[in-house]
Amino acid sequence: MTVAFALRRSRTLLRTTSYSRCYSTPSTVSILGKKYPIDSTTNVTAAIVDKVGRNLYMDPSHPLGILHSLISSHFHDFNSMTGLPPVVTPAQNFDDLGFPPDHPGRAVTDSYYINRDHLLRTHTSAHEVETFARGERKWLLSADVYRRDEIDASHYPVFHQMEGARVFAAGTAGRAELEADNARLAAHLARSPIVIEDVPHLSPTNPAQPAHDPAHAALVAQNLKLSLNALMLTLFGDRAGAGEGVPLRVRWIEAYFPFTSPSYEVEVFFRGKWLEILGCGVVQQQTLDRANVPDNVSWAFGLGLERIAMILFSIPDIRLFWSQDPRFTSQFTAGQITTFKPYSKYPACYKDVSFWLEQNSAGLHDNDFCDLVRDTVGDLAEDVVLIDSFTHPKTNKSSKCYRVNYCSMDRSLSNDEVNAIHARVVTSLVEKFGVEIR
Repeated sequence: MTVAFALRRSRTLLRTTSYSRCYSTPSTVSILGKKYPIDSTTNVTAAIVDKVGRNLYMDPSHPLGILHSLISSHFHDFNSMTGLPPVVTPAQNFDDLGFPPDHPGRAVTDSYYINRDHLLRTHTSAHEVETFARGERKWLLSADVYRRDEIDASHYPVFHQMEGARVFAAGTAGRAELEADNARLAAHLARSPIVIEDVPHLSPTNPAQPAHDPAHAALVAQNLKLSLNALMLTLFGDRAGAGEGVPLRVRWIEAYFPFTSPSYEVEVFFRGKWLEILGCGVVQQQTLDRANVPDNVSWAFGLGLERIAMILFSIPDIRLFWSQDPRFTSQFTAGQITTFKPYSKYPACYKDVSFWLEQNSAGLHDNDFCDLVRDTVGDLAEDVVLIDSFTHPKTNKSSKCYRVNYCSMDRSLSNDEVNAIHARVVTSLVEKFGVEIR
């Protein structure tokens, strides 16, 4: 269910420049040793392919690995799955989860397509139906996921998600299991330093599904809430910075996700402010039916490891997770959450590029430009901002101006070096998109 919980915003469906125009030399894309033919849908770039298989969350001494281990240990009796292949079909990624045909997540502006039949998964839920179909009843699934996105301190085109689900029988036995587990979890939380701002399990705006008995659905929703309140205690209870003896505050909010009902978001009050942590809900029955496990009901949650790790470890820039600088990697030890100590702050250097698009052009999406920058300069770009856009009233030609902030995480960049780097970006822009530099 992570796609429902982690989609950060909706975007307009836009046609992007095809791979054949931007990357005309190769005829195949090689990912993890397998070659895939390219076609007019292909938009995955070399910079993204280079990240496939890194599996940062599987390094026990990496911040993502430390967090992954902490969550896995909390759900110690859940089957924890890792290392699933990142190349999936549109059916796995979208159709099996009930995505409508016009959902923005399907757009080539949002997702990295290898060809029309394959893409890099955009969420761990691409494996959800197959996991339910194997008969898993209590499971965690962790993986690297890929989305075309802007460049800034909190967004990166490769990140890591973790989702969990628990399945209960829809009949009397399932109800008894739920009641017993709810009593156990409630007793644990009653003894714990936590204050919960709750919402009704079911409401007219957050209802049970027609296929579910409302009383049973309410028990499932309660089990979900109790389970995640306990997880919030594990992650944040001793680290909230509120002072000795001050309880952790957790807030539940009604939400809408296409793939769960009822649905919720969870926030914690951490170091003086409310922070969104994850989304969750009762799984749509059609998902379980599609997995051929009817007569069951399930809850699921999904979270982004980077989002939580940046909070817990005080890591200010998402690019740092990919750093191999010993000044970063040596700060972390398996099993320990420690505060990141900045080892340097190098000055930023801004460069602008203004250009005319081809007349009658369908346009150049912001994510096209960000991918070009990443492919050209790697992680030397700290952020990219569109600072001007207009259409000439006489020629009807469109103009855009982007500001690129170049800043290395590991060393100072001279102005001459940045000029040379930026010149490569401008050259690539002209070659791959046929723009006219202003």
